[in-house]
Amino acid sequence: MDKNTRICIIGGGPAGLSAGMYLEQKGYTNYTIFERLDRVGGKCWSPHYNGKRYEMGAIMGVPSYYAVEDVEKFCGITHDGPKLNRNYKDAQGNVIEPFARTLGNIIKNPWLLKMKKQLTKFGELLETKYKGYDLNGHRGVAEGRYDGYAVTPGRERVQGENPNLKDLAMPFKDFCEKNGCELVQKIWIGPFTSFGYGYFDEIPAAYVLKYLDFQTCMNFVKVNLWTWEQGTQYIWEQLNAHLKNPARLNSAIEKVERKDGKVFVTVNGQVEEFDKVIVTAPLYIPNKRTDGQKGMVEYFDAREDEKALFSKIDYERYDVLAVETKPEHHPEISYYVFDNMVPEKLGHLMVYYRRWKQSVDQVITTYALRKHKNMAEVPYDTCKRMVLDDLKIMRNPASNVVNEWSVYYFPHVFSDDYAAGWYDKVEAMQGKYDTYYAGEIMAFGDMDETAEYSRELVSSETLKIGGRHLPPVS
Repeated sequence: MDKNTRICIIGGGPAGLSAGMYLEQKGYTNYTIFERLDRVGGKCWSPHYNGKRYEMGAIMGVPSYYAVEDVEKFCGITHDGPKLNRNYKDAQGNVIEPFARTLGNIIKNPWLLKMKKQLTKFGELLETKYKGYDLNGHRGVAEGRYDGYAVTPGRERVQGENPNLKDLAMPFKDFCEKNGCELVQKIWIGPFTSFGYGYFDEIPAAYVLKYLDFQTCMNFVKVNLWTWEQGTQYIWEQLNAHLKNPARLNSAIEKVERKDGKVFVTVNGQVEEFDKVIVTAPLYIPNKRTDGQKGMVEYFDAREDEKALFSKIDYERYDVLAVETKPEHHPEISYYVFDNMVPEKLGHLMVYYRRWKQSVDQVITTYALRKHKNMAEVPYDTCKRMVLDDLKIMRNPASNVVNEWSVYYFPHVFSDDYAAGWYDKVEAMQGKYDTYYAGEIMAFGDMDETAEYSRELVSSETLKIGGRHLPPVS
């Protein structure tokens, strides 16, 4: 591909900004990033409160976030934020120790020793029976293949056949039971369901395990985590500042037409011409959102194959509140409420987060899910009231709501569509209509997975599993 190819990137979140960085590193500088908001970062949003930044979106990373580390190196920054820790409460607000292997706790919870054995077994199964499970993206999984880059510092290319990978299409609950490791769900649920990614009886195991591969999950367990003093948004603000072509903010894209080998983008009333377009913004949103955000199929000249595939996408309803408390009610640490991480407790408080250990002059952020595919969706206002009531039960009542957010979150497909090869069909469309699809849906909804997919999309060893990714760029 000619180095002067005009490339449009839609979306100024981790996926879009990373695509710009990786293109730039390969010598492609004729790119433009359009962002509809007045800020970059997407779901990495770190507003200010009393001179400090707090998190409304992504909170942390782990040492295996190699794409995020690429960005840090590119910008000359590092993970310099507060050390995190947490404790646990039951639904009545009592502090508990669910994982402490003391004699009293083992007598009370005899599954602890059994869980430890299952965890060891699970790790071994993932490395052997499910070899290739942890590669970025979903190429070939439904067909029993793997081809991608390893989750290692060298990110070496690996590929092969493994029919067992087809099991990853089943819900994670069924996957664990099939392998006699049902108790590991008690470990994986903390950094998965409470982080807004749905319930184990509905979400395909592939999403759970590509995000929380064994190494990553153990980092969460051991609290071996990264944070950034200025918040996760700072990573992407810095990247935007270091790009040759920073994102153009407040860019309202009204229409995209693809014809005669060109891409015509109408943005803020003006038509701009490109050769290629990379879409990192949502491809499909199944309901009208109050914030006006739309899916690609609504403003593109979407083709029938795009409409048919992207209409299979659903997303989570995950709500975040930032609240003040009186000093005497301020929690001494962050808390997980495992009792509320089940579908029966839809809409209840699952976790609340204290960022700065030495200060009570800060907000507390709360997190709740209000959607399950087999249940009625909990209305936003109802969920908000439930969370505030739960804080009272936790004995950390809110005195004021400072901020609230219900963002388009974790786009995904369910097991039947996953097993039917949804991802391989989309990958086969890469480059068709001069369009490339990236962002959360193509890998997973955390900042590292989305950035890593962008790296692979413009890699000199771009994967071509029956499709047409961007041609090699080196």
